[in-house]
Amino acid sequence: MNESLASLDLGNQVRKLRNQRNLTLQDLADLTGLSKPNLSQIENNLVTPPIATLLKIATALGVPIGYFFQESPQRRNMIVVRKEDRYGVAKGPHISHIGYQYEPLAYPKIDKSMEPFIVEMEERDTSDIVFNNHRGEEFLYVLEGRLEFCYGDNRVILEEGDSLYFDSIVPHGYRGIGGSARTLVVIYKPD
Repeated sequence: MNESLASLDLGNQVRKLRNQRNLTLQDLADLTGLSKPNLSQIENNLVTPPIATLLKIATALGVPIGYFFQESPQRRNMIVVRKEDRYGVAKGPHISHIGYQYEPLAYPKIDKSMEPFIVEMEERDTSDIVFNNHRGEEFLYVLEGRLEFCYGDNRVILEEGDSLYFDSIVPHGYRGIGGSARTLVVIYKPD
């Protein structure tokens, strides 16, 4: 699991794609709306980007977000990802600012419109919620635990078995309440 995660080398993938497209770090910052220092930290693997940030980078570089999670591209109509073949983007001191860890569920499939993830949201203070936004829509289903979901100025508490669907262009963020919350998240990104 750690070996396959390390083999992703997200930062190097971003840098390689950026260079292939003859973009400077500033060009990518302008295209994504992210800061140049933040992109530099990502490219140097000092921080692991949250899903929404990686989605912005993928869009700017003209690849589906699944590009970053595949070892070899698969253009089949159907893929199977076995439990033992899954891996997560593990949380740790270098990404604790995000407040969650995510595990891509359909990473071998390229050219898809949806990205499903298992997301574990850590417990944290409301003031520490990290907000993201991106084009598209999201579906979230709470598998375990309890979480606070913030959407613009709205806040809602979700419990195991609850779900929600929202337009992801509005800034949104979440946190576990009373411990971590484990969710299924599906992101739809229009072409």
